Amino acid sequence: MPQPIATLLNARWIVPVEPEGLILDHHALAIQDGRILAILPREEAAARFSAELCLNLDRHVLIPGLINAHTHASMTLLRGLADDLPLLSWLREHIWPAEARWVNPEFVRDGTRLAIAEMLRGGVTCFNDMYFFPETTATVARECGMRACVGLIALDFPTAYARNFDEYLNKGLELHARLQADPLVRTAFAPHAPYTVSAPALERIGQLAADLELPVHIHVHETATEVAQFQAQHGCRPLARLEQLGLLSPRLLAVHMTQLEAAEIERLARAGVHVAHCPESNLKLASGFCPTARLDAAGVNVALGTDGAASNNDLDLLGELRTAALLGKGVAGDAAALPAARMLRMATLNGARALGLAGETGSLEPGKAADVVAVNLGLPETEPVYQPVSQLVYTASRHQVSDVWVAGRRLLADRRLTTLDPDEAVRRARDWRRKIAADR
Repeated sequence: MPQPIATLLNARWIVPVEPEGLILDHHALAIQDGRILAILPREEAAARFSAELCLNLDRHVLIPGLINAHTHASMTLLRGLADDLPLLSWLREHIWPAEARWVNPEFVRDGTRLAIAEMLRGGVTCFNDMYFFPETTATVARECGMRACVGLIALDFPTAYARNFDEYLNKGLELHARLQADPLVRTAFAPHAPYTVSAPALERIGQLAADLELPVHIHVHETATEVAQFQAQHGCRPLARLEQLGLLSPRLLAVHMTQLEAAEIERLARAGVHVAHCPESNLKLASGFCPTARLDAAGVNVALGTDGAASNNDLDLLGELRTAALLGKGVAGDAAALPAARMLRMATLNGARALGLAGETGSLEPGKAADVVAVNLGLPETEPVYQPVSQLVYTASRHQVSDVWVAGRRLLADRRLTTLDPDEAVRRARDWRRKIAADR
């Protein structure tokens, strides 16, 4: 008698990511109670299971849900506001003033909905966010069924969200307490950067992160100018300051890291620090090149992020994956560096590891949450298929993502979002554009 289950996905290829490089031909993935029950040949699956929903994805590759390891989701509402500027001018003269004028819970709600619509349609099932009003981001993610790690933002200066560091911290700790039992939404400390958060504040965050076993998500070594200015003011490089404060550990997720010396890479590897690589934002802001191949060769866990849509200008992690692969080879001067299977791992399991979620998501394995993405490779743009992982990394686009599941729930069904209204998200985004543009 076949075992009744919720969902059976019959696919042309399944790429579980773990073990790296494995490709399963004509296999099926069984889902029950939000988790992966089994991965097995299609003929065996047909005999063993009776599914409420059975999909035949005959030209598709199934992969784990993509993990956007660094973004500022609600900054979708500032997409294209101030392009073609260096980082510090972009921030100080345009983005920070716009945020001071407009950011509030409604802004974060509407911007996050737009971001989640974009990310789900691009195969992202989990995002790691750093922004104001994280409680609103958490609420929207939960409403949409999206997995998220929301940052407990911290700065030394006042914003619409908090007046001082103590208020940032207290609000963050309250949110963490509320979310401890949430099955989809986790938290991480999110001090903005060493140049915007003082040493005593960073040290306090490091102690709390150790006590609560939470990640620390922070911008580090983003530009040469930033590093030089910090060194002139403090007598050391930002990474050295974090090391002095005891923050270099497997809890640390360092974002950007475009300015790294050989000895610093060794220290990152020894400490187990994770790096979030955001190649397209770094390129657009001319911030520099993260030495991805050298980090990977040293054993540093490198994940991929988009950064915010105000500096990218999209949340397309499949596009980021291709850019990271090609840029990594160019920077390394080695066409064999960072092969496709390793890059897919950076966009999935490495991100899960960086967020402390590797036991839950990031690979397709029985017992893990059914965070699954189907990508149609049977289109003119991606045929013929000799090697599906190479095709996925170097050729496929996010528009070929047909279906997405998070914890077994189908959030994208044949390109249709099931938990939010994209037309409404666009309408609200246009309302914000009118207000913001009229004020400039």
